[in-house]
Amino acid sequence: MRVKRGIARHRRHKKLRSLTKGYRGMRSTTIKKGNEAMMKAGRNAFRDRRLKKRDFRSLWIIRLNAAVRAQGISYSRFIKALADKKIELNRKVLSELAIHEPKVFEKIVQESGASK
Repeated sequence: MRVKRGIARHRRHKKLRSLTKGYRGMRSTTIKKGNEAMMKAGRNAFRDRRLKKRDFRSLWIIRLNAAVRAQGISYSRFIKALADKKIELNRKVLSELAIHEPKVFEKIVQESGASK
């Protein structure tokens, strides 16, 4: 008895078309190009979920550097001073404080003992 793939194939193709909806040209309409586009999109999404973490850490460091330089010290000295005083605030929290609560951030810089 032969295997008839009509329904299974139709469902698979329908799913692929829904995943590639909004893509340009043949990538959204044809099966072969759509599958290639979907595979590549998945690869990029997987990779960029990891890169996003690096990008945000880099952003927080840049913000912190700008904030502590306004206080008259460098980023590296500030982080070293925090570690020495055992102040365990991460870079995300520190950068948010520097932006939204500058007075509190100033107190943290003074507590660390890194300021002039």
